[in-house]
Amino acid sequence: QVQLAESGGGLVQPGGSLTLSCAASGLNISTKFVSWFRQAPGNQRELVATISGAAGRTNYATSVEGRFTISRDIAKNAVNLQMNSLEFDDTAVYYCNLYSDHQDYWGQGTQVTVSS
Repeated sequence: QVQLAESGGGLVQPGGSLTLSCAASGLNISTKFVSWFRQAPGNQRELVATISGAAGRTNYATSVEGRFTISRDIAKNAVNLQMNSLEFDDTAVYYCNLYSDHQDYWGQGTQVTVSS
């Protein structure tokens, strides 16, 4: 059974940093297509970043490019999202998604709040 567990969310001031982690169990995450999404209150869930393939090809939403970095932690079978220069608009619940063998898997989400 595939399970994803996000961690690392919290309260941070504008300009601060957080690192989210998506730990997988039930499969090897190292070559899978993994995405981070986020959803703010009243908004639709939006794609933030993806990592895919053995080479770890990455893509980012325009709103986070240059500030966020998605990467794999092979030793922990996880995918991380390093978030720098956080802004008020980054406040949301962040979800990890994995697509494998025509199935979508989601974590439970972790809250990120950017507030002064």
